[in-house]
Amino acid sequence: MVETIEKNRKLFVDDPVDGQLEIKYGLPGEVKFCKRCVISNQRPSSSVEFKHTKESKKATIRFDEEGICDACRYAEQKDHGVDWEGRRDQLQVLCDTYRSRNGSYDCLVPGSGGKDSVYAAMVLKRDFGMHPLTVTWAPHLYSDVGWYNHQAWIHKGGFDNYLFTPDGVMHRTLTRLAYRNLLHPFQPFIFGQKNYAPKMALKMGIPLVFYGENEAEYGNPVAENTSAKRDPAYFARKEEQGETLYFGGVAMEELPEHGILPGQMDPYMPANPEALEKAGVEVHYTGYYLKWIPQECYYYAAEHIGFEANEDRTEGTYSKYNSIDDKTDPYHYWTTLVKFGIGRATYDAAQEIRNHHITREEGVALVHRYDQEFPRKYFPDFLAYLDMDEDEFFEIADSFRSPHLWQRTNEGWRLRHRVGNSEDE
Repeated sequence: MVETIEKNRKLFVDDPVDGQLEIKYGLPGEVKFCKRCVISNQRPSSSVEFKHTKESKKATIRFDEEGICDACRYAEQKDHGVDWEGRRDQLQVLCDTYRSRNGSYDCLVPGSGGKDSVYAAMVLKRDFGMHPLTVTWAPHLYSDVGWYNHQAWIHKGGFDNYLFTPDGVMHRTLTRLAYRNLLHPFQPFIFGQKNYAPKMALKMGIPLVFYGENEAEYGNPVAENTSAKRDPAYFARKEEQGETLYFGGVAMEELPEHGILPGQMDPYMPANPEALEKAGVEVHYTGYYLKWIPQECYYYAAEHIGFEANEDRTEGTYSKYNSIDDKTDPYHYWTTLVKFGIGRATYDAAQEIRNHHITREEGVALVHRYDQEFPRKYFPDFLAYLDMDEDEFFEIADSFRSPHLWQRTNEGWRLRHRVGNSEDE
């Protein structure tokens, strides 16, 4: 058993070979892998955090006494513990209640025109007779296939769309700060993407917002998916509670030093929960009502709008159709590898194991083959976007490697723990 100790307010793990190893981000000191999929207990729970500093402690995915992760337990519920016909009937009643009679907007679906947002919007329109308005928070750098799919969503699917593109200079500054301070270049995009839809619903007087799947599908606490609705507390503004807001690891009041005034941050801020409640805006997850399977969303989108996957497999994994609209997507996944030892192939394989598309043995092999592959295709574009060179890029990244996960060797960085098929991992 690995022993974890606290010393000088930092966490360390005792390693029989290398002595005491620092544990960053408050991660578990003992690395474990789910007995059913390939995810490790180092996976952070997904959430939009405004107060997020370099040393902040993270909640991580929970494993039960049998060594099974919450995401796999939720997959069990989806397979055997949910009355999907009854859930679909609930969605029918909800849509019957809110459906407009003259074709005006009666719900709002956010998305990029990826497989998930295409599926959600098309099903609501085709199967439930709804009239969705689609809204999009623009990617950092559209890929060719991402732009094609976004346009196909609108012109072949038949949807009105608001595409919001934030101030490019400011967004690059925030992304650069988030990379330097947090190794989280996707943080500004996540803030905007998650908060844009409810605010647009308020502006447009639309009562229903439909996201796709709940994060409980991938490792957030299962209890978060016991309701179809997103808790309004998700949209609480921390500064109203007297807390400091951080963007890219920089306090709100310090952003002017980087050429950003606090008022310019409004697009990234959440809607006021009281305003949402007063207006009667409800945020629901389509995946609560309809069994959410990413591959099926892809097939549906390909059939109905001609959704295109990448021509070649996506770097860092073996798949072609997931998170392909933004040239910065690969570096979001690569930075999770650096910080948590979990790369893109791990995420893909874990969900495909849960959905019974591959075996755990196949998943392990795919993780070993692709998880640590560095994405080179868009690297020059991403470096130009961050305004840095390769040396600086990797120097920053390496400073975020937690010693309890990574060991530096003559051949380069090596993970101390890798998923396997042994019974005792």
